[in-house]
Amino acid sequence: MEYIYAALLLDAAGKEINEKHLADVVKAAGLTPDEAMAKSVATSLKEVNIKDVIKNAQNVQVAAPAAAAGAPAAKKAEPAEEKVSEEQAAGGLASLFG
Repeated sequence: MEYIYAALLLDAAGKEINEKHLADVVKAAGLTPDEAMAKSVATSLKEVNIKDVIKNAQNVQVAAPAAAAGAPAAKKAEPAEEKVSEEQAAGGLASLFG
């Protein structure tokens, strides 16, 4: 995950996303860079426009609730919750510890 964050930082800074830059960012964060992972991420993101991906992801998140706002869905029957007193709950927890 740290390599994805590094790629986002590099993109925000307007820097090229390559193996060396990814490894440098990971190292600057105090982690030991993995050259194979840096190469894999750099290769995977070579033809990707990160700004477009983020913009499209934001549009999808905004559009999903709007689609759900249509006709009201039938409400599912939910099982009734059991009422448990504090003493019963504490007794149940105590059984875990012998």
